[in-house]
Formats: sequence, structure tokens, C-alpha cells
Amino acid sequence: MTPDEHIEEVMNRVRKLELKARRLVKESFAGEYQSSFRGQGLDFDDFREYQHGDEIRFIDWNVTARMGSPYIRKFREERELAVILAVDVSGSGDFGSLHFSKREAAAEAAAIIGFSAVGNGDKVGLLLFAKEAFLFVPAAKGTRHVLRIVREILMAQPQEKGTSIANACDFLIRTLRRKAFVFLISDFFDDPIDKALGKLARKHETIALQINDPLESKLPRAGRVVLTDPETGWEVMVNTNNANLRMGYEKLMRRQHEGIQNTCKKHGIDHAQLSTARDRLQDLHRLLKKRARKRTR
Repeated sequence: MTPDEHIEEVMNRVRKLELKARRLVKESFAGEYQSSFRGQGLDFDDFREYQHGDEIRFIDWNVTARMGSPYIRKFREERELAVILAVDVSGSGDFGSLHFSKREAAAEAAAIIGFSAVGNGDKVGLLLFAKEAFLFVPAAKGTRHVLRIVREILMAQPQEKGTSIANACDFLIRTLRRKAFVFLISDFFDDPIDKALGKLARKHETIALQINDPLESKLPRAGRVVLTDPETGWEVMVNTNNANLRMGYEKLMRRQHEGIQNTCKKHGIDHAQLSTARDRLQDLHRLLKKRARKRTR
């Protein structure tokens, strides 16, 4: 495939993702997005007379002196958010056993979140990372900006195929001056991540979207096969007819997923698993409903 043909193929995928994401956002996602995220602070709105139960710290003493009775400052929530999509485009993201690769599933999730954000008047930014953080697009508004983000995710070619979530977290901590909502989208095949995620979550509201493929969780019975690590090139031949091997592999992957969930829970990070084999929208729905319930408590 020539470079021009590759670009055209990517753009066709972007256009299809745009249509799908816009439809999903319009039909059922935008309201849940708005109810799940709050602004970064409060803007002054007006004065009103003090009422029993109001916060005493909001009393404006200058206005109170002029009016002869207590008046407080009213505020409105600052709705504009900075949403940062931190997307893992390492070698493992190119794997997919069915119709979608993990990178394509990540791009779809990013498109849904991005169009929801700009529809709500929020800014969206992008960080692409593999072994290093190698592309940062500052947060901005607009449909064209979201389309650029999706295109960058699908076209990214990192020089090093490995993964370092710690480097991505450090980059965000150094770069983002104001508190932001960070969607960390990755398969999380990296270790250790506990300390890095904790530091990021203390500075920014962090949401972990874990992309997985069903073939990674459970080996099929397919005889002797060669498995290749897409990030290191390391190869090993295994006999998948061996029941003990399949059981051990499944147990190892289950522990890996549980470890990520426990780490997120420890640091107060909302977590959702998005599969290449099922509807990502439903998983995002559940995540936002969970966040909305937390806001009303």
C-alpha cells in the first residue's frame, strides 16, 4: 500500500468513526456526559440577601454595610472543562482478533468522548504515548479539532513500540497547568504503574479506560503456535492443546486485570473495561452513570 493509499484508508475510517460517534452522542450519550462532569471552579454571579443556612464565608461585608442587612455572593459553576485524551499507541494496540484492533477501539472511545465534550462547550486535548510521550495536542474546541485527534490516533507511528504509562503520567503532570479530566486509554500492559497513576490522580481527575481483546484473556485450543510480542519482537512457541498451559495463562491474565482494578480503586480512579468484541458505548454508559451517582451522594 502506497503512503497516499494509507492516508486515504485512514481518512475513510475517520469519517466512519465521525458518523458513528456523532449518532451515538446525539442519541444517548451527551446527557450522561454533562451530568457526570463538573467544572473546574465557581464564577461570581450576583448578590442576594442572606438566608438561614447559607455559608457565612460567602457574606460580602461591603454590600452588607451599604444595604444594612447581610448579603452573600452568589456563584455559578464554571462549566468549561479541559478534557485530555491520553491514548496508548504502543505495539500491542495493533492487535485485534475480530473486527477491531485495540487502537481502533481506543479511537472510537476517544471520538465519542471528544464529540460529547465539544457538544458541551468543553475543550479537548490529546496525548499520544508508547515508550515515550511523543505527541501532545493542546486542548481546544470544535469538530475539526476532534477529527484531527481521531486521525492522529489512527495514524500514529511511534519510534519505539514499547509502553510506559509512567512516562505518560509524568508528562501530563509537568505539562498541564490547570486541573483537567484525563481519560487514560490503554491496555495497561505495563508494570509498575501504581506510583505513576497515584501521582496523576492526585493532580488531575483521572478516568482509566482499559482496552482488551477476548483472545488475550483466554487462549484457544489451536495446537502449537508461535506467539510474538509486538513491542519487543520476542517469540515463543507454545502448545495450546496443553490444558494446564491454557489454565495458567487465563489465571495470569485474570490477576493482571484484577491488579489494574485494585490500583484504580486505591487511587480513586474510575475504571472501565472496553472490549474489541462488544459495544464500547454500553461500557462508557455504565461508567458515566456510576460517576453521576457519586455526584448526587
